[in-house]
Amino acid sequence: MSLELTVRLPSRGFEADFSVADGETVAVLGPNGAGKSTLLGLISGLLRPAWGRAQLDGNVLFSAGQRQPDRWVPAHARGVGLLAQEPLLFPHLSVKANVAYGPRSRGASRAAADQTARHWLAELDATELAGRRPAELSGGQGQRVAVARALAAEPALLLLDEPMSALDITAAPALRRLLRRVLAGRKAVIVTHEPLDALLLAHRVVVMDGGRIVEQGPVREVFARPRSSFAAGMTGLNLVTGTATESGLTDADGVHWSGDAEAGLRPGDLAAAAFRPASVALFTDLPAGSPRNAVAATVTELVPHGGLVTVRAGWLAAEVTPAAVSDLSLAPGDRVHFVVKAAEVSIYPR
Repeated sequence: MSLELTVRLPSRGFEADFSVADGETVAVLGPNGAGKSTLLGLISGLLRPAWGRAQLDGNVLFSAGQRQPDRWVPAHARGVGLLAQEPLLFPHLSVKANVAYGPRSRGASRAAADQTARHWLAELDATELAGRRPAELSGGQGQRVAVARALAAEPALLLLDEPMSALDITAAPALRRLLRRVLAGRKAVIVTHEPLDALLLAHRVVVMDGGRIVEQGPVREVFARPRSSFAAGMTGLNLVTGTATESGLTDADGVHWSGDAEAGLRPGDLAAAAFRPASVALFTDLPAGSPRNAVAATVTELVPHGGLVTVRAGWLAAEVTPAAVSDLSLAPGDRVHFVVKAAEVSIYPR
């Protein structure tokens, strides 16, 4: 069983075909305003589309503008759990009562709901919090309780909207480990800006931009060979898009890039080329030697990190040593050649 959604929302410039297979966790990534929250709103029932259809495990959630009569299932009757960035726990209830709320609202007895609450609090390592009120919880504790409350309602699909964004650097890893365990075998969608969330929690990644899905596939495949600038930026890769040629790729500016082309890529195909900033060398004068790609660009930013310096020039990035920056006397505004060997460039279909 699965989620299948095809929808248009012209008022927000949104259009998508989206699916989640049984037992699959899908990570949705994209810049601010890409349409991620709109997608969650449509699935959960917080937004009503002008046209489209969605069904979950064979049950129609909505149907609008189709050949059959329109149908709309309200949010509370969809079997979809939504975990927001903030825990949003009921402040007047204890932790155990918060978690028991879902089963009770579905008709479970008080004893059965309490048993379910204890089970999920144990699963989320939060048993000792059962008697506390939400105001007495830390951010990490509150989010664990919110996950337990969502799961106690036994949703057919769990939606997580940046669940780690409000947590400090020490609480996020612990919640990530717990989510990895409790999401196993469940249908879930997690919206995130953090590549690590996708790598550790998701089977598949969907990249959105401008209200459209621009890229999707297995997580490691997308991160290894990104086809969108956002995915490339998240993984730290330089990305060039253009048209395949006999010997590489030509970008929109007419610059030719040589590299290791994937088998089956034909001249004229839409293609992408990716390479690591660490494989880029910087020169003030264009060097001679083995086959290389070279682009003259103006330095826009120098970012020190971990004993290295990332030198940026617009979309281009090179990772070099502080000594190299000193030797070249680099500063924003300087013109330099970004040079990368053809063997370091992967070219593949876009």
